Amino acid sequence: MIELKLPQHGMGMADGTIVAWKKSEGDRVSRGEVLAEVEAAKTTIEIEAPGDGVLARILVPEDENVPVHTVIALIDDQA
Repeated sequence: MIELKLPQHGMGMADGTIVAWKKSEGDRVSRGEVLAEVEAAKTTIEIEAPGDGVLARILVPEDENVPVHTVIALIDDQA
């Protein structure tokens, strides 16, 4: 299982808000594919899949704000 964490983009970023999920639970994902858009420090960033697999579980819903390094989703890399 791969943990997808909210990355820190820049030293001033302490948290981020999930603006949109581009994939749904159960969808197959490929490394580098955009999974979510996050608003942080007045800018929107794209979160990419760190590996191939199936998006097993979304842990943080849209419009929720979480600290950096929070696990926001799980990718099943054995599927």
